Amino acid sequence: MISSETETLYHERRAVLGVVGMGYVGLPLSLAAAAAGYQVVGFDIDPQKIVLLNGGKSYLNHIKSDQIAKAVREEKLRATADFQEIKIVDAIIICVPTPLTPNREPDLSFVERTAEAIAPHLRKGHLLVLESTTWPGTTTEVVKPILERTGLKCGEDFYLAFSPEREDPGNANFSTQTIPKVVGGDDVNSRKLVGALYGSIMNRIVAVSSTKTAEAVKLTENIFRAVNIALVNELKLVYDAMGIDVWEVIEAAKTKPFGFTAFYPGPGLGGHCIPIDPFYLTWKAREYEISTRFIELAGEINTQMPHYVVDKLVRALDCQMGRGLSNSRILIVGIAYKKNVDDIRESPALKLIELIEARGASVDYYDPHIPVIPKSREHGRLAGRFSIAWSKELLHQYDAIVIATDHDAVDYLELCQTASLIVDTRNACRRAGYVGQNVVRA
Repeated sequence: MISSETETLYHERRAVLGVVGMGYVGLPLSLAAAAAGYQVVGFDIDPQKIVLLNGGKSYLNHIKSDQIAKAVREEKLRATADFQEIKIVDAIIICVPTPLTPNREPDLSFVERTAEAIAPHLRKGHLLVLESTTWPGTTTEVVKPILERTGLKCGEDFYLAFSPEREDPGNANFSTQTIPKVVGGDDVNSRKLVGALYGSIMNRIVAVSSTKTAEAVKLTENIFRAVNIALVNELKLVYDAMGIDVWEVIEAAKTKPFGFTAFYPGPGLGGHCIPIDPFYLTWKAREYEISTRFIELAGEINTQMPHYVVDKLVRALDCQMGRGLSNSRILIVGIAYKKNVDDIRESPALKLIELIEARGASVDYYDPHIPVIPKSREHGRLAGRFSIAWSKELLHQYDAIVIATDHDAVDYLELCQTASLIVDTRNACRRAGYVGQNVVRA
């Protein structure tokens, strides 16, 4: 049985929390825990993040430096790269990446290496929570055996749980604290302890029966979005051929007060979740000899959208400008994977740049949130490119402009009134009140 003293540590917020991975998931979680009264130690292998955090500075657009500075000043948050400090914390929350391999199979190397780094410092009473999105069974089949090789037994000596991250960077309506938190433990004691931890930070927790169920919840949420986005992307292709405005159709359809949820087409899928997470289930389903046809079809449709956008660009240049794509100057507006964030992970805009350049055009980009393209696994050769400075004079020099991400900070009316040709993948020009022959929606 779990001791009442251990559980009280969380109810009274006297436990010290360790958060491994101070990125888009770990940093907001750490700040939420600090605001709730916990002392938090943030672990990361990036020395620059450690310096910035301990100096009270942010490296994420949607998180303000004053939030971090307050937590550091009040001694509620500090960062380190020293995993020996795992022994001084009471709970360890893992928020590390879970990408796909080039063959679209799960890459759990970050999770495995983190568990192996924690294991030498694991002690009795530790609670370990995995938040990284993964296939159902990972917590018990991958993480648990690594930890139990220490001789400590899960459910008796230490406790293990899974709680899927639900961060939505840039969403002004929901924060880490206000998004209901799903929690699943490996055993009765782990379920009780993880509930006490997150219940003292979040407004609401949703307890499920197991870590496997909690892992499946996260995949289900993102598969739902991936399939529905693929549906409207396919409808866009069909309606475009028929001369029907898909955005007008969606706006009218969503007036139905039941039975319809609005999703919007775009140039492809981006972010650390929707383009990746569905394939974790696809991979695991093979073990049970089940074909995940909806998921795979959705992936095929969404993956093809950048090619569709390029084809629309080629036709628009030919029909309206009387020139080919080769040797044209193209500007991509917005390279983040979604509006109002500085995150390029899996962004379809990066694929667009590569496809357009492969056809002989030169490409620049403008993004008010991303002054320089950082390193990425799939688009390494684009790293180091700088955003242009916004000016009407410069906009005139491009043969076509492709709106790939509809940041609010962009002056779309000025863009529309200045550019010779715009290929709009987000309906940004129409939403800004502009309708003109120089705008082609894709």
